[in-house]
Amino acid sequence: MNIKARRRIFISLIPILVLMGLLALNVSIFGTDALSGASQVALLFSTAVCCILSRAFFGTRWSEFEKAIGSSIGGIAHIILLLLLIGALGGTWTMSGVVPTMIYYGVKAISPKVFLVSATLICALVSLMTGSSWTTIATIGIALLGIGRVQGFSDAVTAGAIISGAYFGDKMSPMSDTTVMASSMSGVPIFKHIRFLMTTTVPTLAVTLTIFLILGLAHTPSGEGDLEGIRSAIVSRFNISPWLLLIPLATVVMIYRKIPAIVVLAFSAAIAGVTCLFAQPSVMHEIALPLTGDAGGTKGLFVGLVRTIYDSVGVTTGNPDVDSLVSSKGMSGMLNTVYLIICAMFFGGCMQASGMIRHIASGIIPLTRRRVPLVATTAATGVALNAVVSDQYLSIILTSNIFKGIYEKEGHDGKLLGRTIEDSSTVTSVLVPWNTCGMTQATILGIPTLTYLPFCFFNLLCPVMTVLMTVIGTGLGKGKNEDKKTDLANGNI
Repeated sequence: MNIKARRRIFISLIPILVLMGLLALNVSIFGTDALSGASQVALLFSTAVCCILSRAFFGTRWSEFEKAIGSSIGGIAHIILLLLLIGALGGTWTMSGVVPTMIYYGVKAISPKVFLVSATLICALVSLMTGSSWTTIATIGIALLGIGRVQGFSDAVTAGAIISGAYFGDKMSPMSDTTVMASSMSGVPIFKHIRFLMTTTVPTLAVTLTIFLILGLAHTPSGEGDLEGIRSAIVSRFNISPWLLLIPLATVVMIYRKIPAIVVLAFSAAIAGVTCLFAQPSVMHEIALPLTGDAGGTKGLFVGLVRTIYDSVGVTTGNPDVDSLVSSKGMSGMLNTVYLIICAMFFGGCMQASGMIRHIASGIIPLTRRRVPLVATTAATGVALNAVVSDQYLSIILTSNIFKGIYEKEGHDGKLLGRTIEDSSTVTSVLVPWNTCGMTQATILGIPTLTYLPFCFFNLLCPVMTVLMTVIGTGLGKGKNEDKKTDLANGNI
């Protein structure tokens, strides 16, 4: 590599180093409030650094930045709408009694000793059927978080179990957009791609479940009296009925039938909203009281429903723990996340337009002479791009574009590339605080990304497992070049 190329790589790394430094500083100063504005400022400042350096050293025109930013923002319009609908869904599911009902029955049905294992498997099954980790976490995940809190588990470890299960299903489902994208980008039929994923995904899930089982067995659950007190507090304010569980059941069925996620979330929120009026009228009147000054009437029902959809609302049960379980942030609770995603897209778009990502990739290529270093470098790139471009899909696309030609040149099967991308780009996106996935799940669950990160064992172990299985050689078919070498050694050709 010549001096000029090294200089370009060094310059291209500066915006990333600036961003990492500012984000670390923000977390140390602002703590969990960093995502409320400080991180957005860091992203915008790093974007400015990228543009200035690119203009000065690479001659990138401003029109190219504008075009890239426009493309990036346009590409996330559906994500913003999804976030708003998820906020509305959270509010209507909670205030209609769906979430309280799931908590009411769940704390009795699931033993605390196996709760973490159960939460992981439930989310894995739902996500496998639906192909959507986001929807799984925004619906079933919210209820499981409440059950875990009642049983005395920290929100962080419960969130780790929920996310681990949801991303297992997202990674393995033939209905998952990331699975379809990774298989198509690597040129491998989707079911062949999924079968090959099992060589790393199943062992990783087994290790994850073992860890959660150990944590569950070591856990000291809340007393029976505490659980009954919580159940009584829920019943005192909500009409609890198994009929309310038809709403989440219908939601899962709609997703399974491949109805678009936006339609499903909107329809589910609408059904739950109507249910609020008939199943929980007293709750609607309480929510409306600060605005109407009147605890009853049709106006109270209407105002209560509208506030449930867009505002941060809650009800008073007399039990502070239950009050926190049956509160929601509505669409307004998603606005900081939308703000952060837009700023992240500014940074990612400018990094692409400047060619800095391409320059950094050129420094990676010399590290990929053998299969194990190639897989390790691919996995590391997928993780790094989740942080640099702040979007799971862009990470999958860029990682594939960077390495596909190398895998073909070295004679490695495309399924090895597809598996490595899934084991890195797909599952680690939720671990980056400013990635669209990390921001969204932190907002939905109400837990900072860095707080739940240590307990997302499945997501953390996947990149390690893909390298380990490559070293061992388990499940690997021989590439074209390797087949030829074996035939030569055996005297077949």
